[in-house]
Amino acid sequence: MKLWYTKPAELDNWNEALPIGNGSIGAMVFGGIKSERIQLNEETVWDGGPRDRNNKDALKYLPKIRKLLFEGNIKEAEKLTSLAMAGTPEDSRHYESLGDIFLTFNENTDEVTNYERSLDISNAIAEVKYKQGDVDFRREIFISSVDKVMVMKVSSSKKSYISFTLNLSRERYFDYIDAVSDDTIILKGKSGSEEGIRFCSMVKVEADGGNTYSIGNKIVVENSDEVTILLTARTDYYKDEPVKWCSETIEKAMKKTYSDLKNDHIADYKCLFDRVTLKLDKDEKVDKMPTDQRLIRMQDGKEDLGLISLYFQYGRYLLISSSRPGTLPANLQGVWNKDMIAPWGGRFTININTEMNYWPAETCNLSELHTPLFDHIERMRAPGRITAKKMYDCRGFVCHHNTDIWGDTAPQDLWMPATQWPMGAAWLCLHLWEHYEFTKDYAFLEKAYDTMKESALFFVDFLIENEKGQLVTCPSVSPENTYSLPNGQTGCICIGPSMDSQILFALFSNCINASNILECDYEFRDKLYGLRDRLPKPTIGKYGQIQEWAEDYDELEPGHRHISQLFALHPSNQINLQQTPELAAAAKKTIERRLTYGGGHTGWSRAWIINMWARLEEGDLAYKNIKALLTKSTLPNLLDNHPPFQIDGNFGGSSGIVEMLIQSHGGWIKFLPALPKTWSHGEVKGLCARGGFEVDIMWSHCNLVKATIFSKAGQLCKIYSNDNISVMCNNKSVGSYDKEKSLITFETKVGETYEVIKN
Repeated sequence: MKLWYTKPAELDNWNEALPIGNGSIGAMVFGGIKSERIQLNEETVWDGGPRDRNNKDALKYLPKIRKLLFEGNIKEAEKLTSLAMAGTPEDSRHYESLGDIFLTFNENTDEVTNYERSLDISNAIAEVKYKQGDVDFRREIFISSVDKVMVMKVSSSKKSYISFTLNLSRERYFDYIDAVSDDTIILKGKSGSEEGIRFCSMVKVEADGGNTYSIGNKIVVENSDEVTILLTARTDYYKDEPVKWCSETIEKAMKKTYSDLKNDHIADYKCLFDRVTLKLDKDEKVDKMPTDQRLIRMQDGKEDLGLISLYFQYGRYLLISSSRPGTLPANLQGVWNKDMIAPWGGRFTININTEMNYWPAETCNLSELHTPLFDHIERMRAPGRITAKKMYDCRGFVCHHNTDIWGDTAPQDLWMPATQWPMGAAWLCLHLWEHYEFTKDYAFLEKAYDTMKESALFFVDFLIENEKGQLVTCPSVSPENTYSLPNGQTGCICIGPSMDSQILFALFSNCINASNILECDYEFRDKLYGLRDRLPKPTIGKYGQIQEWAEDYDELEPGHRHISQLFALHPSNQINLQQTPELAAAAKKTIERRLTYGGGHTGWSRAWIINMWARLEEGDLAYKNIKALLTKSTLPNLLDNHPPFQIDGNFGGSSGIVEMLIQSHGGWIKFLPALPKTWSHGEVKGLCARGGFEVDIMWSHCNLVKATIFSKAGQLCKIYSNDNISVMCNNKSVGSYDKEKSLITFETKVGETYEVIKN
């Protein structure tokens, strides 16, 4: 469980540095010899404050835009939409880098040998070690969620050999940076406008032996035996006084020894990380190779199942490091970003990317890491009500394809293929139901229902009837795609794209199910039953594909990165092999057509395709796309490459690997549904299934050997299997087998373990 390299990252190549984080603070470790660079982030350092960007003329022109669309006058509809529906201004707030720490070591001309830079993801510790002359040097770096500090220990095999100058810096947009004592530097400032976020980062140096003093805004350490460096950062986003908070946090951490800080960090982290293990056949020699060389080896067509196991767990590591309870959700780059204006603003892009970030949360046994997303949905409700009322005169709350730190819900950008899409909040609210499905937490559902209902309420008012008598969204887009008309014109704005209806089917169904479970709100439930019945259903088009739009248009880019019309296949459960075989076959045609024309060329798109092939139980095709993800869209530090870096491909990749090993979206558990031939032997422990179940699976020669199911919620369990299997609990056979449906069904008790054996 280690990424490692035989040379430092280039100081100007961020894509080689190694990420560490605790949910709120993130850092990229470069591992230099003459100069160590650690690039820093704090989750709430965003440009500016909240603002109302809702276009005051949107509602006035909405009827005319709809009329133009129904008349087929796409160009005029888009022209008017770009004026009347766009946000004012077009862009919401963006994420910023916090800055850098540089350690410049005293000149040493001795030869460097035995260099190793590594990230141990089983303990969440980065390490740099090398020999220079006859002295061994070592640096350990981690970011503690317990103590809310980044900790770096610099040591050597001989006394008095640690000498360096420490500089805390930020490229621009700060007010003050200075040494406030011989061992402490503070950087502080305020982002954007008058109501912008105030921030502070603070670093403190504790040296054992030698001299430590400050000159200007730098700290100098001379001839020390060992040095511990603590850094923390805070803004006033959570109503703290940043300088005071940083000072108190570091002062509290300084009362612990380095060993205590490290041990507490490891114990806290391992409580999450150690819940899941995955073992695939691997070559021990290859497993010992540097990570970048293993990637190159895969690019040359070689197998490396050990690297795939590492990549899977790396996704879990990244989620633990960028999304902890009480923090913001992971953004487009998790919490790691080097730029003052991040790519795409480093925002929460919610036409797939943010949702993909959380696909592995439940299945990978990290359920509590889902909560930052739920907290952010709540931040969006108040702004979303204003957007719903001002733009559409609708009840409920709405958000378009992006949101920011303030929960901004107005349309983002001025880009016709994406901007005017009112489904972002609706998709996010599906995660609330997923969390309930995996945990069966009744109290959570009681709280979440109001949010789900309020999202659905917007569409009760917003949906309009088309010429077929169906209820559709209008105006909308199929995310980021463009269609061609028979007359050669192209368009983006449309009526009732397929993904919208599929999201609404899921949202209405979840609200209906929640109403039944909670035994409440039956009048609204019955209203949704009627609306759901009138939504357009997935339709098969002229190429045998799932239609993307209400009309069977051609795409301007047949290999487009978004495959939005297959939302019903994944992450939803409206298309599956057992219950909708014709639609499943059309879904396969859809993926094949996209790939034929060059689809999957972005990391996250390839990751989505892995999940889709897994749902279609095409294990070898899913594996082929895992290899494509690693060889075409993965950076040397194993971060996903859109390009540039986006973290969603990492999370989507980990999710896809789980979908190959276990599925539960159909109302039953299915073991090894998409196991590729290459994964002939293996074992996985700790994965989660809907119904509150934790599952271990062992297989050999691509066949199930045994599985164990631990019941956390005492729910009825169903297993789908064409094999002859039996279920045992306390040495007694349980369950009944329905041969026609290939289902074994049995009651479970909280805390009991059930063993599934192939007869």
